[in-house]
Amino acid sequence: MRIAVLADIHGNVLALDAVLDDLERRGGADLTVNLGDCVSGPLWPRETMEKLEALGLPTVRGNHDRRVAVDPADDTMWPSDRYAQERLTEAQREPLLALPLTLEIVPGVIAFHARPDHDEKYLADAITDGQLVRASLAAIRRRLKPLGPACRIVLCGHSHRSELVRIPGGPVIFNPGSVGCPAYDDSTPPAHVSEQGSPHARYGIVELDVPGRPDRFEAFAVDYDHEAAARQAEQAGRPEWAHALRTGFMSA
Repeated sequence: MRIAVLADIHGNVLALDAVLDDLERRGGADLTVNLGDCVSGPLWPRETMEKLEALGLPTVRGNHDRRVAVDPADDTMWPSDRYAQERLTEAQREPLLALPLTLEIVPGVIAFHARPDHDEKYLADAITDGQLVRASLAAIRRRLKPLGPACRIVLCGHSHRSELVRIPGGPVIFNPGSVGCPAYDDSTPPAHVSEQGSPHARYGIVELDVPGRPDRFEAFAVDYDHEAAARQAEQAGRPEWAHALRTGFMSA
């Protein structure tokens, strides 16, 4: 079985289209799963939502999906969430909240956005000197405790960092990186940044149950018109997003 893994689109329909085109060129997939954070960002939330509605992908709820759906539109709301909320209809927002926290894609393969029991806490990451880095093995094991022993593969996003970690005696964790947002800063204490280091759109493919071969994990970085996305962010008054989309970094 061949599973395509998308995460953290963040309203970047240009990046999503490029990833889907690249996937088709590579022979497609038996199943494509979306790991959440679909529309939040100063780009094309409505167009992205319409595309995802048409695709009908198995999707889990990201923290920004929840926030776009239910957070009050006041001065405390994160600007990217408010931008998306204002451009989606109520009929488009409601399904975001109804998305499940976790999905068993096939037996033993569990998908979620951040952690199996929380949509906004990192699974395989820690914060060191204001940067996301890989967490300790002991910390990752603790965070995986809500999963049963039958879980052999974990698909997650949230950090926007492509990651592959095999837990000794436990599952393989695969994060494909972000489709549409290659870098971000988070002022929530402790403040930190995540930086993919290039403007490419990221996604992954997992191949299972191939006779005579172990499970296979591939992460891809796809070029697309990131300059058009950066200009869209600038028009929305978000120069920091524009810089991230052009470079994959939050600062020079």
